[in-house]
Amino acid sequence: MANARDIQLDSLRAVAVTLVLYAHFLAPNGTSFLGHLGVRLFFVLSGFLITRLLLDARDADAFATGPALRSFYARRVIRIFPPYFAVLALVWFTDLEQSRSSLAWHALYLSNFWYALHNDWNPWLLCHFWSLSIEEQFYLAWPLIVLLAPRRRIEAIAIGVIAFSLAYRFYWPIAASPALARDLLPPASMDALGCGALLAVRRARGADAPQWMRLCWPALAVVFLFVVRSDPGPANSAWEWPRWMLVQVLPLVPLTVIVAACSNGLGGTLGRLAELPPLLGLGRISYGVYLYHPILLAYAVKAQPWIPVNVSEQGPGRFLVAGAATLAVASLSWVFFEKPLNGLKRYFPYVAPARPRGASEALRFGAAPALDLQPTDRSRP
Repeated sequence: MANARDIQLDSLRAVAVTLVLYAHFLAPNGTSFLGHLGVRLFFVLSGFLITRLLLDARDADAFATGPALRSFYARRVIRIFPPYFAVLALVWFTDLEQSRSSLAWHALYLSNFWYALHNDWNPWLLCHFWSLSIEEQFYLAWPLIVLLAPRRRIEAIAIGVIAFSLAYRFYWPIAASPALARDLLPPASMDALGCGALLAVRRARGADAPQWMRLCWPALAVVFLFVVRSDPGPANSAWEWPRWMLVQVLPLVPLTVIVAACSNGLGGTLGRLAELPPLLGLGRISYGVYLYHPILLAYAVKAQPWIPVNVSEQGPGRFLVAGAATLAVASLSWVFFEKPLNGLKRYFPYVAPARPRGASEALRFGAAPALDLQPTDRSRP
């Protein structure tokens, strides 16, 4: 049987990207807390998977920091860059929605800073890149901490990252500014990434999600639903800022517990549902679905005169047409583009393969070396 942990985490990716598609294609008025929840789930997953992967490498007998770091960055480039820059090339070539002026920022994974500085969501078809930029910024810094910091300090560092992110939120009510920067600067997402990382660190020492999390997450989820359904009131009302902070913070514990449960492997009916082939398939192509969906929406809107249903506004027509196009393109991208390129990861093992006894003598006399075995990369976005 395949590893239940990773199978069910693929299903969580499918759930996360479905929430995003719902928010962007179907939700009334073009907004939905479900899209926000999907992105936060992606962040918790990324923090968990990347940290688990790096700790597994660090625990290997043949671990060396330099080669592990080089392999990590090389594998991230192989997995993330080709479809990402293919999208940017297409947008540049067609100047879709007059997006060329901002492409340098997106190419440098500074999309979140572009939108924060301009306090505006233009160009709209690349606005989802803000979260990809956050993840890339995390990938630059966090591996250095996990591989270089004293092992006994990593858990405390993860807790510190979460605490700093939570404290960051209190600045905005003081500043009285509802600018996009409050949600797009890196500290705004480090709590979710840090929660995933903390879970991985605890797992590495034989622990799991704390018992208080496992006991109180249903209550926190219910409170979250009440808060998001509440009326935020007029700008600068007494409820506006507490509501914003609660919407950001309350999902952290439920999402962390869900990732913990699925990484252990759910049993029973939930486990069977989490391993349904369509869900797993969507999880495998989730990066492409997330990456391509606004681009394909932009083309669908341009083609509205030839489309018999309404794709220019939120609703079933947009969800059906743009959603189907997204799934088709993401599937083709995975089969013919991303998956073949992923095969190059075998040239970048995190840990040098152990050389069998007698291999040195065999190589001296021209014999073929033993097959190099590499640790499995479980960090697919």
